[in-house]
Amino acid sequence: MHWLLKSISFIFHPIIMPLLGVIFYFSKSPRYIPLEVMKAKIISLTILTIILPILLYFLLKTIGKTDSIYLKTTKERIIPLSLNIIICILIILRVLPSYQIIELYFFFIGILISTIICLVLAILNFKASIHMIGISGVLMFAIAISIHFGKNLNGSLALFCLIAGAIATSRLHLKAHTNVELIFGFFIGLFPQLSILSYWL
Repeated sequence: MHWLLKSISFIFHPIIMPLLGVIFYFSKSPRYIPLEVMKAKIISLTILTIILPILLYFLLKTIGKTDSIYLKTTKERIIPLSLNIIICILIILRVLPSYQIIELYFFFIGILISTIICLVLAILNFKASIHMIGISGVLMFAIAISIHFGKNLNGSLALFCLIAGAIATSRLHLKAHTNVELIFGFFIGLFPQLSILSYWL
């Protein structure tokens, strides 16, 4: 059971959540988007949201600025979160500008807001769960997509809820977070996505 719960934290690491949201959007959107465009966006986002952060993590680990990919202390979080803010801004300006795919543009605006809040809390020595921030942001975006396109996505939404529950259980079992840190993380991911819905929904 310990191995399973630890695997959940690794498999559903927050680093994959932005790309998961994008792939979900492309798979559910009724709009015609050329396959070449989707491939280009997914490749670009894979590089910027997964490969680049991993390389930066190894750099930070080499110079002694972080010890674990899970960023266990608030001090370890400050530089990676700051770098992630820069990456989000780059994505918003260059990869997913508002005049191309408005839903994904605002999805990353929400991610940017959540990351800034998480950074501020880390500076204030509070460790909100980044795992919960990631999954709750995707869950809220999926709910919004369901409403936006008038599609019944209950199966996908139920799956995201199960994943969120599994992640929360995993983080508690591993003693990586308290209940309060998990709850804060959930709402830090959810509320920014919720607050910007009026701009595109």
